[in-house]
Amino acid sequence: MHTYTLHLSGLGESWGFQEDHAFEQSINLLELMDLAVEWGLDGLHITNVDLVTLDPERLAEVKAAAKAHDLYLEYNVSFDAPCDPRVNSTVKDALLNAKAMGADLVKFSLDIERPRPLYGTCMHPDVMRQLAVRYDEFKENLPLLEELGLTLSIENHCDAYADEVIWLVKQLNHPQVGACVDTMNAMNVLEGPEACIEKMAPYANCCHFCDIELVVDPDGVHSYGTSIGKGDLDCAKILRTLRENAPLDRITFEVEYEIGNETLEVAREKEMQACLDSIDYLRNTLKVGVREVNQPVHAKA
Repeated sequence: MHTYTLHLSGLGESWGFQEDHAFEQSINLLELMDLAVEWGLDGLHITNVDLVTLDPERLAEVKAAAKAHDLYLEYNVSFDAPCDPRVNSTVKDALLNAKAMGADLVKFSLDIERPRPLYGTCMHPDVMRQLAVRYDEFKENLPLLEELGLTLSIENHCDAYADEVIWLVKQLNHPQVGACVDTMNAMNVLEGPEACIEKMAPYANCCHFCDIELVVDPDGVHSYGTSIGKGDLDCAKILRTLRENAPLDRITFEVEYEIGNETLEVAREKEMQACLDSIDYLRNTLKVGVREVNQPVHAKA
């Protein structure tokens, strides 16, 4: 599970606000590890926000806790996050911190500033110049990636087309470098999710599996995060595409719950319920993480 799923509870990161907004933590990372075991999960996709501090003692504590809970860790960082700079890191620091906390994969958002109007800007010269800068930093750190034995994943975050991520992965041309395909982010650059997923699947070494609800009203078109299986993405088809075409042995599920007219406390309760609903759908409908007969059924996320 991506800890952003509990962003209202102060985990993950604060994303998409008009100005910096950090929710106070009502649950910490070690408490979440307890829940992950209770929920039958296999791992967590975490950020600097969950870690609170990057002191060596803290990273060692997290590594030991993950081992004690039998959880794998993935590390999610950005270069220049527009809403929450706490998640920012250089490539070198991210790799070193990941190793220190026992994570096996580091996922990077590219944080590209796109030209306007947005439509039709895939591989735009302004974008390619920025990708070249990202390429140089990734390339410089490939020897360190090899030395540490980590996997690096580049996401189609809300500012990158599938073709741009694939171009960067192919230019780096390294077996430990791949793409992180987010199942809903394509819409933020006016790209069809299905086409994006089909393109990226063969390069994917990581996946943010999420759903979204689209609402059209007199004020325009809106998208809302929702429990997996309750939105407008064909999750069964997406999973089939990933199973058939992506070199993945696990997925990271992610849910975004927005505060409506309710209080933050009520929203947090609904956010937590969205986790449980998503796990139930993944496990019992999509059969994600189903083990051998007579063994416990887990959602591998």
